[in-house]
Amino acid sequence: MSALLAVNWEPELRGILIVIISVSVLCGSVYLILGTNLGARLGFLVALTGLAGWMFIMGAIWWSYGKGLLGEAPSWQPVAGQTVLREARALSEVGILDAPIELDSDPSARAEQVEVALQDDGWLKLDAALPEFQQAGSAGTVLMEESEALKAGEFTVVNVFDRGGERWPTLWGDRIDFLAFFHEPRFALVEVAPLVPQRVEPGRAPARPIIDTTRNHEYVYMIRDLGNLRVPAAIITIASFILLVVLSWLLHRRDRFVAENRAADRLPAKV
Repeated sequence: MSALLAVNWEPELRGILIVIISVSVLCGSVYLILGTNLGARLGFLVALTGLAGWMFIMGAIWWSYGKGLLGEAPSWQPVAGQTVLREARALSEVGILDAPIELDSDPSARAEQVEVALQDDGWLKLDAALPEFQQAGSAGTVLMEESEALKAGEFTVVNVFDRGGERWPTLWGDRIDFLAFFHEPRFALVEVAPLVPQRVEPGRAPARPIIDTTRNHEYVYMIRDLGNLRVPAAIITIASFILLVVLSWLLHRRDRFVAENRAADRLPAKV
C-alpha cells in the first residue's frame, strides 16, 4: 500500500488513484453503514440521494460566488483582421470612427486629433489608475508583441479607450443587475507610442523610456470575451437538482408502497 500511494512518476495516474480512494472511503463508508441498516438496495438509494443533495448545495455555492470548478475567465481577444492598426487613418476604415477625420502632419498633433475624435464618437478614455486600464493595456501589449509590429521594449501604452458592454435588464438603475443576462459587445482600443531606441550599457540601469515624437502612434483593437466562468457550476447545480428530485420521488414512491402493504388485510397463514 505504501508503494501504491507513493506513485509520483505519472501525475495523471496519481490523480486517478486519489479520486478512486477518496470516493471509496467517503461514499463507500456511508453506503456501508446504510446498507447494513436498510439493506443493499434501499441503502444505495438513500446514499445516492444524499450525495445528489450535497452536490446541489455545493454547486449552488460555486455558482453564486464563482468558486470551485470554474470555466474560462473573461479576457480581451483580438478582433479578427483588425487587431493592430498602424495608421490613424485605418480607424475610420474598420469602423472604429464613424467618419474619417482630417489629420495633421505632426505625429503628436495627429494623436491628439484622434483622441478628440474617439471621445466625440462615444469612446470613453480610461484613467491610468483603473484596473480596466491595466488589464486592457497588458492584453494589448501581448497582442502587439505577437504581431511583431513592435517588439518588447520598443513601445509603451499611453491611452486606453473603452466602448459598449451595456447589460440589461436591470432594476432601479444599475443597482440590481443579477437579472442582466443580455450584453452588448464591449470593445477596447489601446493606443501605443513608439520609444526612442536607447543604448544598453552593461552594469548600468536601463535608461528612462522616451516617446519618439517623430513616429505615429499605433492602435490595438480588441473585443471582450465574457468567458464561461460559472457555466460548469451551473451545470452541476441543475443536474444535481434534477437527480435529487428524481431520487426523492423514488423514495417517496417506495414509502407509499410500504404503507399500502402494511395497511392491507393480513392473509391467513397456510398450514
